[in-house]
Amino acid sequence: MCSLARRLILTLALSALCSRSLTAQAASPTAPIRVKVVVVTMFERGEDTGDAPGEFQLWVEREHLDQILPLPSGYHHVRLNKDGVLGMVTGVGTAKATASVMALGLDSRFDLSKAYWIVAGIGGGDPADVSVGSAVWADHVVDGDLAFEIDARQIPESWPTGYLPLRKGTPYEQPADDSYGEMYTLNPELVGWAFRLTQDLPLADSDSLRKSRARFAGFPNALKPPFVARGDTLSASTFWHGSKMDEWANAWTRYYTSGKGNYMVAAMEDSGTLQALTFLSQAGRVDLRRVLVLRSVSNYDREAPGVPAAESLQEMVSGNYSAYMPALEAAQIVGDKVVQDLVEHWGERESIIPHAP
Repeated sequence: MCSLARRLILTLALSALCSRSLTAQAASPTAPIRVKVVVVTMFERGEDTGDAPGEFQLWVEREHLDQILPLPSGYHHVRLNKDGVLGMVTGVGTAKATASVMALGLDSRFDLSKAYWIVAGIGGGDPADVSVGSAVWADHVVDGDLAFEIDARQIPESWPTGYLPLRKGTPYEQPADDSYGEMYTLNPELVGWAFRLTQDLPLADSDSLRKSRARFAGFPNALKPPFVARGDTLSASTFWHGSKMDEWANAWTRYYTSGKGNYMVAAMEDSGTLQALTFLSQAGRVDLRRVLVLRSVSNYDREAPGVPAAESLQEMVSGNYSAYMPALEAAQIVGDKVVQDLVEHWGERESIIPHAP
């Protein structure tokens, strides 16, 4: 055999070998990261660490979420620790929350099929139910954006509000219909377990919180030191405030939960997060039964007795909430109790969702 022929055969053999090697590599991609818990926060004020904190920073520092992973199709990069806990920032409002959670849920780098999701953020609390610095596990997330509305100056005298359910001609017209995503019910057994696990946790109190609470004479729950509760959240991208709006939030929640729910905390993003998780669950990417929503109370959602609603709102325009730092602490401390249990007992929690006895 001539030298040229031998070289040609050798070249063809090497080409075939390389082709098989590349095919094998393509058939064996890097295994996705198996995530145990996703902590969902909504905003951060500056850097993730070392400055004035938003909802994310305490989680980053205390959970040692040291590995930064870019999420180009979401609002903010995500962070991971060695125990399989992943933290994210969705951005403020339902639109950013929906898009960011969907971006994470569809990212092939992560296996989220067994992950528990804990939304951990702050919000405005109803003084009829909670005090500033308290934390609430949600049974229902009710959407406060999907509605008809007429200007308040044109509301008929017989109507309690100019805000109407979609497809209805009068306020709170029966039967209620949540087919557009107006209400989400979380797994009651998991919520009950989380509440039972955390209900006796001591939450920080202070002279400034006591002073803030004292303004709400006639509201027994508002006068209590911070505590852990179980109730419902109302999610709307409009930051509303005042006793009339508080009345609406309570009535709106009762309407969509058929009288079973009790509105306690207002938030912005939760309906968007739950909508994204619902779609991801339908696609088999996440397990909707493993979702928890925790909101801590940074401020009351209405004015104190004897104070004009506009004046009360103006006090918060620059983010000057009466319990901003205590609420951040409560969200992290209460949420972390659940995260640590899930991680420490992962051998069981991976396959069996915990429930209240």
